[in-house]
Amino acid sequence: MMEEQLLIPEEEYQKSGIHIGTQVKSKDMDRYIFKIRNDGLYILDIKKTNHALIEAGKMLARYQPEQILVVAQRQYAFKPVAKFSEIVGSSSIIGRFIPGTLTNPNLKSYYNAKVILITDPLADTQAMKEAIRIGIPVISLCDANNKTDFVDLIIPTNNKGRMSLAVIYWLLSREILKNRGDIKSYDEMKAKVDDFEVQI
Repeated sequence: MMEEQLLIPEEEYQKSGIHIGTQVKSKDMDRYIFKIRNDGLYILDIKKTNHALIEAGKMLARYQPEQILVVAQRQYAFKPVAKFSEIVGSSSIIGRFIPGTLTNPNLKSYYNAKVILITDPLADTQAMKEAIRIGIPVISLCDANNKTDFVDLIIPTNNKGRMSLAVIYWLLSREILKNRGDIKSYDEMKAKVDDFEVQI
């Protein structure tokens, strides 16, 4: 298999901390672990993250923008998810996910989503459960400690870091636009990674 080109240079990936996992690893995430650091942190394989972003970009580009729902309970994900949704035209639920949002058409907050993008299976359990119940594909950012039983497409990444979440959502929005034909080259992407990052 030919080696895939990295979407950004390896040092850019590393600078954002995308590869820095947790000190706990689940059996599910074992195949995405590159090594374990001296301080006990599991390091995720950047090439596998890169590959997953390319695949997720192709998959999400096949849906109408309004059919995509992005969910984030983690505070550092609020801005990246909002920016991502603005750029690709998807819907998003930031913060509390109201039970029944995907399953109860009588709710004011009801969404008729055809695919869901989850920031963290651990934090976004309600959204995950409902997506499984209605049988729509689940794409999820998964850290070293996540269980992935019901995830259809895993994006192995640090899903808690401010910088890593900004870079992941920026790269994914770029991939979707490119696959849709909205941009021909990455240079045409107006939004920069800084636009996705929560300022402290």
